[in-house]
Amino acid sequence: MSDGLEGRRVLVTGASSGIGAELAVQLARAGAVVGLSARRKDRLQDVLGSCRASSPESCMWVRDLDEPDEVDQLATDALEQLGAIDILVNNAGMPKRRHVSALDPSTIEAVTRLNYLSPVRLTLRLLPHMLERGSGRIVNVSSVAATLSSPGEAAYDASKAALAVFSEAMAIDLWHTGVRVTVVYPGVVDTELFSVPDNDPFVADVEAISAAEVASAVLDAIEQDAVEVYVPAFFKDLASGKAANTEVFLAGAAEYVQGLHRS
Repeated sequence: MSDGLEGRRVLVTGASSGIGAELAVQLARAGAVVGLSARRKDRLQDVLGSCRASSPESCMWVRDLDEPDEVDQLATDALEQLGAIDILVNNAGMPKRRHVSALDPSTIEAVTRLNYLSPVRLTLRLLPHMLERGSGRIVNVSSVAATLSSPGEAAYDASKAALAVFSEAMAIDLWHTGVRVTVVYPGVVDTELFSVPDNDPFVADVEAISAAEVASAVLDAIEQDAVEVYVPAFFKDLASGKAANTEVFLAGAAEYVQGLHRS
């Protein structure tokens, strides 16, 4: 499909803050009609106001995508109000920084449900409509943690890796249908997710990038029909290096973490 954004109908989840909010506003400025979804009504209304300044037909739905019924309702509402979804951006998710020795099954299930099962469920609800039209794009926001196995985030890493691998397999299945898939691998992004309660402190010495930078890279990836995009781009080289020698990478990461605890 051609992914010029003018007039495209785009559904963005997790749109009340961070990457989702910035992406929604940039999409609206590019001429898209944006449907926004998140749990926090007041924050979502603020983002909608910014979108409507450029795209008056943009709209919103307050939904908790941790609940399967609300995922289904969002798909129904978006199709009814927008008429169709040209681009789905699965961005909603939760962090979980917790040492593996302190994890429990319920925490892993909660992270997996929101970060993996929810976007997959929404995708499967909207995919038949894209296939019927012979066009569409699914943008899944994963994380560099999915490919670099970020220490202290095993539950989060696994959920984002599952989403990334599902996306790649889906891309193959859909390759000749006109429905395209893009996987986004952001690095450390300066958002409020680092202050979410019930998470260990973030201690790695990594420079954070802005949500605006990620959003701009996503728009570029859509325009260029890219299958994947790393932000910043150098993380792709790190992921390739890890794949080439996983044992060396893991040993180095373990030494790095140990050094942080000593300092």
